[in-house]
Amino acid sequence: MEGKKILLCVTGGIAAYKSVALASRLTQGGFSVKVVMTESATKFVTPLTFQAISRNEVYVDVFEEKNPEKIAHIDLAEWPDLILIAPATANIIGKLAAGVADCMVTATLLATTRPVWIAPAMNVHMYMHPIVQRNIETLKSIGCRFIEPGEGYLACGYVGKGRMAEPEAIAEQVSEFFAHDGNRFLEGKTVLVTAGPTRERIDPVRYLSNDSSGKMGYALAEAAERLGARVILVSGPVRLQKPFGVEVEEVESAEEMYRAVLRHFPRADIVIKAAAVADYRPKRAEPEKIKKNGSGMTIELEPTVDILKELGKRKEGQFLVGFAAETENIEEYALKKLKEKNADMIIANNVKEEGAGFGTDTNIVTVFTSAGEKKAYPIMAKQRLAYEIFKEIDRNMRASRK
Repeated sequence: MEGKKILLCVTGGIAAYKSVALASRLTQGGFSVKVVMTESATKFVTPLTFQAISRNEVYVDVFEEKNPEKIAHIDLAEWPDLILIAPATANIIGKLAAGVADCMVTATLLATTRPVWIAPAMNVHMYMHPIVQRNIETLKSIGCRFIEPGEGYLACGYVGKGRMAEPEAIAEQVSEFFAHDGNRFLEGKTVLVTAGPTRERIDPVRYLSNDSSGKMGYALAEAAERLGARVILVSGPVRLQKPFGVEVEEVESAEEMYRAVLRHFPRADIVIKAAAVADYRPKRAEPEKIKKNGSGMTIELEPTVDILKELGKRKEGQFLVGFAAETENIEEYALKKLKEKNADMIIANNVKEEGAGFGTDTNIVTVFTSAGEKKAYPIMAKQRLAYEIFKEIDRNMRASRK
């Protein structure tokens, strides 16, 4: 990928040997690679190895300032297009989550504004430890992207989740991230995306909701922005970093989302309803906390507004896309939704299928269009799927104009 710069941060785990292959693949792929190592990483692989592969100086000591005109870790923090931590130990994940800057790697990471990707590698029990998981969630909430570790035989002798993703897979994801740079086929378009769950209040401390994380909608918003669109994201309550360059309006209830979407709808060219909007809400939200009385509680529900259906009635040239999260009869329900909601495209998935449910970093979908087309996609990262969806939208919009 000619001209793109990757800063590879290598930390002290046995998986550091994989990072040698990763640096080689990235370099062969046309990326300019610089490597930063922790002292402990040098116990597994020498800096000279990475220097020979990357053909760039390797940085280890935060106090070694070879150029008096520059502060090394600040200069490194501003240099790359993407920072990749591979392997990322529990130690480095914890330090970054806590804001510790006690080595060249952590000082550089805290000084950067570039995208940061993290490929964990550790013992399965360490990876699943609540503190490590909390630290991972903290980093995800500020925009760091995690490359999930694999399952299998670990260096410690255990079998489980904790193997650093294979260099080939990481290099492919990095290439995919940059593949659409310069391909801005949404230039001049306004894209309206909804994401996340909604919350329907029962009382001040309770609500009805669902397990949607918002990851698919946020991936779509990020992809649309990188493809040149002006993007408006109407988001339910999520723990995700706002995508760069995207106008975000935060809402809570289905009614709030409906009103926000209607305000933005007239100026949108493409509308993607990726939010998991609650189908029902309490008929009455109590103003005070409902006390437990020992005899049970009955909540009377009423339907929420069907946002997609209302947009289908009002559309005047907008390309309207809906999602169908189902557990059975996927095609039947998707086609029914496509017709009843007057949508141009329905993206359906089976949320019971492994890798396609709420909260995952991957998805498995089938796209149905009003032109009678059907296209199934294999399991893939939501970020990559977002680009595939926009390519399909663009193709359908072009076909409808012929």
